Amino acid sequence: MADHLDLHTVGDLLHHYPRRYAERGELTRLSDLPLDEHVTVVAQVADARVHTFNGGRGRRLEVTITDGSGRLQLVFFGKGVHKPRTELQPGTRAMFAGKVSVFNRKRQLAHPEFKTLGAGSGAEAVEAFANQLLPLYPACKQMESWQIQQAVDTVLGPAGHEESALAGLIDPLPESLREGRGLATLPEALRKIHRPGTKADIATARDRLKWDEAFVLQVALARRRQADAQLPAAPRKPAPDGLLTAFDARLPFTLTEGQRKVSEEIFADLATDHPMHRLLQGEVGSGKTMVALRAMLGVVDAGGQAAMLAPTEVLAQQHHRSITEMMGELAEGGMLGGAEQGTKVVLLTGSMGAAARRQALLDLVTGEAGIVIGTHALIEDKVQFHDLGLVVVDEQHRFGVEQRDALRSKGKQPPHLLVMTATPIPRTVAMTVFGDLETSVLDQLPSGRSPIASHVVPAKDKPHFLARAWERVREEVAAGHQGYVVCPRIGDEEDESKAAKEKSAEDEAEKRPPLAVVDVAEQLVKGPLSDLRVEVLHGRMQPEAKDEVMRRFAAGEVDVLVATTVIEVGVNVPNATAMVIMDADRFGVSQLHQLRGRVGRGAAAGLCLLVTDMPEGSPARARLGAVAATFDGFELSRIDLEQRREGDVLGQAQSGVRSSLRVLAVIDDEEVIAAAREEAAAIVAADPELTGYPQLRTALDALLDKERAEFLDKG
Repeated sequence: MADHLDLHTVGDLLHHYPRRYAERGELTRLSDLPLDEHVTVVAQVADARVHTFNGGRGRRLEVTITDGSGRLQLVFFGKGVHKPRTELQPGTRAMFAGKVSVFNRKRQLAHPEFKTLGAGSGAEAVEAFANQLLPLYPACKQMESWQIQQAVDTVLGPAGHEESALAGLIDPLPESLREGRGLATLPEALRKIHRPGTKADIATARDRLKWDEAFVLQVALARRRQADAQLPAAPRKPAPDGLLTAFDARLPFTLTEGQRKVSEEIFADLATDHPMHRLLQGEVGSGKTMVALRAMLGVVDAGGQAAMLAPTEVLAQQHHRSITEMMGELAEGGMLGGAEQGTKVVLLTGSMGAAARRQALLDLVTGEAGIVIGTHALIEDKVQFHDLGLVVVDEQHRFGVEQRDALRSKGKQPPHLLVMTATPIPRTVAMTVFGDLETSVLDQLPSGRSPIASHVVPAKDKPHFLARAWERVREEVAAGHQGYVVCPRIGDEEDESKAAKEKSAEDEAEKRPPLAVVDVAEQLVKGPLSDLRVEVLHGRMQPEAKDEVMRRFAAGEVDVLVATTVIEVGVNVPNATAMVIMDADRFGVSQLHQLRGRVGRGAAAGLCLLVTDMPEGSPARARLGAVAATFDGFELSRIDLEQRREGDVLGQAQSGVRSSLRVLAVIDDEEVIAAAREEAAAIVAADPELTGYPQLRTALDALLDKERAEFLDKG
């Protein structure tokens, strides 16, 4: 039990809640039994006999019961024979519950539950048995649901005496909060979730247990915010006529209202003497990088350094390229032809040559480089800064709390932190996963951005639609533009085996692995795009080769790039207007939205075609229809969350959150989460050390220990 279900203590067991409840069903007459349904019948045993088979090794008990309207056979096998054999003597009246099946053209119940009725047991006893809710627990092969139920029953003791068995439990909810919110006590909630009399009992129990989860989590986050606010940081106010002013002066466009507003929030945070912790959510293409760059320039103006962390090398190189382009001669500080108030912008990734890496490290430690852009290589011990003032993290969902802490230790004082994400995060998830960050949202698209038309291409139902898709790509190229074709897989052996392991039911139905970059590129070159310049880009290429392909694509020397999702974030080629996503149903909603944001980045309109073999009416098609129908990332992320399990959403973002949520659903329980956040903030503000709440402290330590343990496992 301990290993397979991670249940080590009585408390763990009691907090292992039933997944759902089976009802034994209405009382049914034997003559009216429906097939394949769970029924409860009251009948008398007519006869019972044991048969042996397998040369006497196997035993089967057959019992015939009657209720005056008809007869029914019950069968029990193996060890299950003993109890019914002694209790179900002819003439005994009992209740039987089970699923009706057919064997040899006769209806039967195999291994039904039963309860014998004494002479005095009347209609109430029968009614109570029939209507009892049976808890079904999340189980595993080694531990069936009924065995878990037996263990829980042992702990809870006889009915009516549960409260005494549960008296010593740690209750994290302060009494005043529980009473103020009208919530059940913890013993009552646990009794009702494991032994509900009615459906109302289950609801009462879940309401209370959701609060426990939301509240302990929000207290943990509130304490983290409180601790962060106590840290000292150097205020960073940009110099009046410095780098930022020079940069703004050379911008060929004006900032959007949203960019200006968010920039003000950021600069206000940077001017304070405790570290900024801000999450910047921005739609694909809303100009987050511009906002982040201005913040970095402001910090350099104030004498500090800024670091930008990207999840992949391709992205780090891309950010480096676009930032040095935006800054022009301002990025050539100290070099010939560089502007006098300029600074040096260096790139630091794992695959750099030794000499280039040494130079970059030197520029950082001397303070020569004001801005560094890199991957997680920046967190390594060897990397020393002259005076790190701001860290910008791109795509937080690939960057956990632990890495943030590692980077924080690089500054003389903790640096300010700005986290950017292009995945719109619904408010509840922001409160749960990023609860220790303040949030800013950029929801306006910059001027000069073109609309993107999205369409679903049902390749199996309508093959001519796919042919037309390739024609559209050719038309875009003929008009002087470029296109992407995205596939779920690279297409080599290692990938094959992984794909085979991860087959879902829908994949099984198709019996084919997802399309691969290598194969699709070959087919396109031989077929529909034979006269175009087609190149391949995927994660297993050498960094230099990847860079070279991206450079040539950006320079317009490649017409169509066939790629995996390495292009998902940050690739910026304004001349690319068409995107065809193969096997689009294999991607998540947010991912499709991200990918689509790679086209329409210039003056010409964008086109995104979602190719799928999924039949009409399937959930996968509905999901693609939703992506084609709206460009609102927040709306899409809600759809995405409803269709996926919480675990994927919380993902790696916060190690301990996922494992600690059992009844709380991040999407549906917005009110509970918001209310718990308020209560938690008030308690932590009044009593940061929680001295007055010993039980809450214990629950909190248990949650954080679990998080820490998971982090160590990962490390």
